[in-house]
Amino acid sequence: MKIIGSILFIAGFIGIVVFGMQALNDSDSFNLFGLDIAFSSANWTPLIASGFVGLIGIVLYQFKR
Repeated sequence: MKIIGSILFIAGFIGIVVFGMQALNDSDSFNLFGLDIAFSSANWTPLIASGFVGLIGIVLYQFKR
């Protein structure tokens, strides 16, 4: 279980980094009356799924068997 947990944690961490960078790059901004207004047009589902996979990896790593 520790090996599977480690693999899932590493995959989740890599997914968070990759999809997080994508989400940050997908934000748009515009200028309105001198204010810079930013909004995100990113798809957050892969980032949430990667976090969930990483969390499952931590739980499996801690599971004693």
